[in-house]
Amino acid sequence: MAKDTKERILMAALEMFSERGYDGTNIRELTASLGLGKSSMYRHFTSKEEIWNSLLDEMIAYYGDHFGSEENLPKIPDSLEELTVMTMKMAEFTIHDEKIIMTRKLLTIEQFRDERARDLATKHFLTGLREMFAYVFAGMMEKGLLVQDDPQVLAFAYTAPVSALIHLCDRQPEKTDDALRQIEAFSRHFTKTYGIQER
Repeated sequence: MAKDTKERILMAALEMFSERGYDGTNIRELTASLGLGKSSMYRHFTSKEEIWNSLLDEMIAYYGDHFGSEENLPKIPDSLEELTVMTMKMAEFTIHDEKIIMTRKLLTIEQFRDERARDLATKHFLTGLREMFAYVFAGMMEKGLLVQDDPQVLAFAYTAPVSALIHLCDRQPEKTDDALRQIEAFSRHFTKTYGIQER
């Protein structure tokens, strides 16, 4: 039961932080939204800052388990088509998963206030994705699927437009279907340009 209450507090905090930011989130309102008193909340967390850090820890683990991380790298595709399928699966997940959407909004809001949020925003919006695809592309080059090139440069070229389109979906959800079509078209263009086509 205590674990359930702790998880409910973190989920409610994620919702409020992603809408109002850290400074705009009031502990009294947070606990009231869950039907809890402040004393009940303080049995689980000693402060708003502890809720904040616990929430970031949880979202790092959630993102790593469901999307990927240095410890959970994706399988190297066995074909150019598999690269597009993998990319679309990852894009669909990150665009539609409510926890990931709220985390992205929270990091976007808080990256200018909180150093940890800034570092996580850089990692999740740029460097982590680039490193993951550099690993994928290096593996595909070894398999003879992609032309020999700098995998870091190719990964940056591949992930930057995809990341931009994902952020567009956060700002304008009505453009999600079109953004997904653009991501797929871009992935196919990339494999046509850099892929070694089967004879």
